[in-house]
Amino acid sequence: MLKMTSSRLGAALAAVAAMTPALVLAHAGEGLPHDHGLSAGFVHPFTGLDHLAAMLAVGLWSALTHQGRRMVAAPLAFAGWLLMGALLGAWMSAAGGSLPGVEPMVAASVLVLGLVAAARWKLGASASAALVSAFAVFHGLAHGSELQGASALAGMVAATVVLHALGLSAGLWLRTLAPLWSRMAGASLALVGLGLLTRMVWA
Repeated sequence: MLKMTSSRLGAALAAVAAMTPALVLAHAGEGLPHDHGLSAGFVHPFTGLDHLAAMLAVGLWSALTHQGRRMVAAPLAFAGWLLMGALLGAWMSAAGGSLPGVEPMVAASVLVLGLVAAARWKLGASASAALVSAFAVFHGLAHGSELQGASALAGMVAATVVLHALGLSAGLWLRTLAPLWSRMAGASLALVGLGLLTRMVWA
């Protein structure tokens, strides 16, 4: 089975992050409102604890349960469907519409992804990608309703890849330690999700 070192993994994801803005600018710009800019889009995922925790959890879970190329299947699927959701969210925002239940689903994704990481729940690469993709659409809808323009969306996706890379790196490191530490890391992310959901209920 192909094995991927942390340095090779980081280099591969960095290359994807570098190419993402050009790809999004080439294919996702038509029909969007005024552009907020690349830097604004890049910073955006770092400003929300829900998005930050979910993207780290995807990388963590993938590193804990997969080897080699399969390790990046879920992170890349998340980034791709995040973009699809963001495009839909931006279009709906420009049209004056929105979907209900987006924020609770985003919070629930943090809880679920943290739990599967803590449990080291092993799924096939395709099944893992499908699970995170379903959540990624809701994250994209939330981002797309707040960001405008192809450059901003490109920055958002690039930041997502960076966060996934951080989660993957953490997972690779935790694999060298006793299982308790990776379970604690996943449980901590799950507690963030539980806290977000609890706050919504009591708000």
